[in-house]
Amino acid sequence: MSPYLTDEPSSPISCTCLHNAAPHFNKDPDILPDSLDPFTITASSGFMPSHSPKLQLPAGFEQVSTLVDAMPVQKLDGNPGLLATYDFGPTVDQGVLPDLTSKIDSLVASDGKPDLASVTAIFRDYSFLSSAYLLEPCYERQSQGLEGYGLGRQVLPACLAGPLVKTAKLLDIPPFMAYAAAYSLYNYRVEDPAIGTDQYSNLRMIRAFQHGLDPKSSEAGFVLTHVDMVKHSGGLISGSAQLLDAILVNDKHKVIDAFSLLLDTMHVVEQSMETMWTNSKPKDYLGYRTFIFGITNQSMFPDGVIYEGQNDGKPMFVRGESGANDSIIPLLDGLLEIPMPDNPLTDTLKEFRGYRPKPHRDFLAGVRQEADAVGVREYCCQDTETAVCYLKLLDHVRSFRWRHWMFAREYIIKRSDHPTATGGSPIIRWLPNQLFAVMDLMRDVWDGIDDASKQGVGANVTAMMAEAIGQRRKLQKEVDRWCQERAQ
Repeated sequence: MSPYLTDEPSSPISCTCLHNAAPHFNKDPDILPDSLDPFTITASSGFMPSHSPKLQLPAGFEQVSTLVDAMPVQKLDGNPGLLATYDFGPTVDQGVLPDLTSKIDSLVASDGKPDLASVTAIFRDYSFLSSAYLLEPCYERQSQGLEGYGLGRQVLPACLAGPLVKTAKLLDIPPFMAYAAAYSLYNYRVEDPAIGTDQYSNLRMIRAFQHGLDPKSSEAGFVLTHVDMVKHSGGLISGSAQLLDAILVNDKHKVIDAFSLLLDTMHVVEQSMETMWTNSKPKDYLGYRTFIFGITNQSMFPDGVIYEGQNDGKPMFVRGESGANDSIIPLLDGLLEIPMPDNPLTDTLKEFRGYRPKPHRDFLAGVRQEADAVGVREYCCQDTETAVCYLKLLDHVRSFRWRHWMFAREYIIKRSDHPTATGGSPIIRWLPNQLFAVMDLMRDVWDGIDDASKQGVGANVTAMMAEAIGQRRKLQKEVDRWCQERAQ
């Protein structure tokens, strides 16, 4: 058990921060109450929900379930839904859904506290309904092959806005479609409980916009590949705590062991990530992508969106669903103390922190604080063996981000002139901002190793660094070319 995470912290440098950030770290997630945020961190569940996502909404929300079942372009039974004929918004406007905000107060877990598992399921379903309502006109325009997205609906009716805001407040997240609590990580089920999440083919989406209820569709592939990646994150959570512990007590053997766990886990995560190309076809992405845009920095919502009955009638500006809100790479950014440039692109990176579940935010902040306190980067660069381990883990961050850049290039940039990503960041310059940062740190660490020691690190490490340095030049040329062609 990690000294950071015991009930009785043993070290004044760590306990307050990392122990408080993950108080249930060593507990069995199966015994955690539904009053805890479903994304409570444990060593076994990692960044996944500690319990399987709730499929059905609580009693009293049947009308919500009926509407969200009828919504997708292709329903679970294979028949066209309301979005297929662009009738979803008009159906909502006809008053089929009452305002159920007050019913959320009755959701109480067995310990007498708010049932946050049920709250998250309701948040998920209202997120789908709200995004479908706001972005349906854009989807219609895109489906007809017209240029640009046009305007979305500028007012979210009270029957959607009230429950969305209420559940978001209980979960302490923004009131809009979220990566973890809605579209991806709280939006999967398993076909065969005996297999669970062990096999990708056993995963299914709970809610979808376009064709995602068909497990062979590209929308399903996009979402479920993320689930398949994040299911391995327990190894990263444990490895991070072990590395901080080992550096704290200056135990090099345990440092190497921690790096081994982190490196092995990232290898599996990236293997899963690579399957995105076959699970979700680039040519299909722009269809369902239309529904995961946000409000901030988007031409579809130039003046924000009025949430009827909320925010004193003032427009709201929130960012959309984005894989950039996953917690895997931000964990390694903090653990390895990767410095980011001081610029508006990094400001957006920091703003994205607020779009993760609160337990994720707390844990990532704790790791960043502890890494700084024990001096992870300085410690690892003291000798060649640990510096090479550090470089190898940095290279996984590089490789992950490079693949993310390739996804953005092939799925989006080559197929759309829309200048912003779903989260509102500049589609061309934002990902390279972080990718340049890790590549530059790798070069700095490598340059800090003397020539004699470099001779003994092995051909694989030398080749790894050559690839990273060459890729840095290639990326700069690509970014410059795309920005010049699009005047960005």
